[in-house]
This record gives sequence, structure tokens and C-alpha cells, in this order.
Amino acid sequence: MKQLDDLTEWFAGINGGVLVALSGGVDSALVALAAVRKLGRSAVAVTADYRTLSREELDTADGVCAEIGIRQIILEYDELDNPDFAKNDNTRCFHCRMELGSRIAELAGRMNGGPWTIVDGTNVDDLGDYRPGIDAMRQNRVRSPLLETRFTKADIRRVARMAGLSVHDRPSNSCLASRIPWGQRITAKRLARIELGERIVRQLTGIRQVRVRDIGGVARIEVEPEMLHLLGAGTQGEPGGRHEKELREITRRLTDIGFDDVVVDRDGYRPGKINCVIAD
Repeated sequence: MKQLDDLTEWFAGINGGVLVALSGGVDSALVALAAVRKLGRSAVAVTADYRTLSREELDTADGVCAEIGIRQIILEYDELDNPDFAKNDNTRCFHCRMELGSRIAELAGRMNGGPWTIVDGTNVDDLGDYRPGIDAMRQNRVRSPLLETRFTKADIRRVARMAGLSVHDRPSNSCLASRIPWGQRITAKRLARIELGERIVRQLTGIRQVRVRDIGGVARIEVEPEMLHLLGAGTQGEPGGRHEKELREITRRLTDIGFDDVVVDRDGYRPGKINCVIAD
């Protein structure tokens, strides 16, 4: 596989070891695989348990590291302790990534076997969206092998599948804070009910790509348009038919865990859909 070979050879130019910021998604998993192929034990994965990443994501990251055979370090901290992050304006992702990058840099400074280069899973497609976090990582001298070797998301999934990575078709995910619109404060309570709400929807429907947005206490469920019928909702207001029972059960269970109401977004899921400021 020429693209995987090219990515692997990117690490030949590294002096010392590599710390891979690994979240559990396919992007960072492919970077970690290439790093291990070239550097062996001089490649180490760093996964941040920063309270806004779901337990499912953390478990997946653990599994990816075991599958690849890369040593993993867990960084534990609470992003909600950072007031610039918790206030949730349009710089939230910048503050999140700035803290992550600085903490990994601090870790690198304490580790033996260096110098250490920090890398992440940013790719070509990420440049087409509003991603202030990329600037923050650059300020911490984090490099992006996928970007430098011109990998698109489609390339990543194809190469990961050919390489046998179990997460090759795993739906893209993001931190739980991304389910709360800018301008609405992030709290531990809101994050907990979002995480549980998404788990409930997946368990009752089998849908893999699920977002439960917390819009001022209302759960707005987003799934891919072709999956809307499984929520008892057709597109553009069309009836959903035989799955309306599932939606009633979802509504009951989500209101039981603290949401005021439940709605289904009939336009379907789209990344970055609530990147707008909504006042408290």
C-alpha cells in the first residue's frame, strides 16, 4: 500500500520518539499504526481523559492501542476547571486543544528517550471546516503526518481498512461539549445526560452515528438522513411509520434523565451544525 508506506516513511525523518495524540478514531489510529511500523517502542500513544470524552471513546482508544501494539499513556484532567473552555464561546475548541497540546508537551519534557515529537490525526478534510483547535496544536508544535502526506478522510478509511484496523469504518465523533451550542455554558450535568442520551438512542435503534444536542435543555437528536425512519421520523416532515414506538420510548427515557423535551432533526446529522452563538 503506497500511501501507508509513504505515511510510515514520514516518521523516518523524526529525531527521537513520537507521542501520538490518540482519541480512538480512525485518523489517529492510522497515524499510530504507521508510527509503530517505523519506530517500534519509540512510538507512544497519549490519550486524554479530560471529562468531555465519552467512556465509549476512551474504551475504543484502549482497544486501538492493544490492537496496534503501541504503549499508551492516559492524561487525566478536567476541562471544566478551565473557565475559558467552560463558558463555551466560539473559541472553545482553541482552549481545549491548547490545553491538550501544552499538557502533552509537558509530558514529553518529563519522559526519557527523547527528544519527543508530538503528532495528531489532522488531515486534509479538516481544513475545510472551522477548526480553531488546529491553530492551538500548531502553537504547541504538534505536527500532522496525515496532512503533510495529503491524506483525505476517504484515503484514511480506505488505507485503514486495507491495513486491517478495526476502526476503519467507525463513525466520526467529537467531544461531548460539541453537542452544546456556543453561548450555553458547559456543565458536568449536561455532559453526563448527553453521553447517556446518545447511548440510549444507539441501544434502542442500532444507529451508529448519533448526536444528542442539548439545546437549552431540549434534546435534539441528529442521525444521518437515511436513518431517520428508525426514529419514527421521515425526512422533511414525512411520517416515520412503524418505528414511532421507538421514538416514544426514547422520549420517555431522555426526559427521565433530565431533558425537558425531545425533538428529531429531520434534516439529519451534519458536522458542526450548531456552530452558532445562542445566549443563555
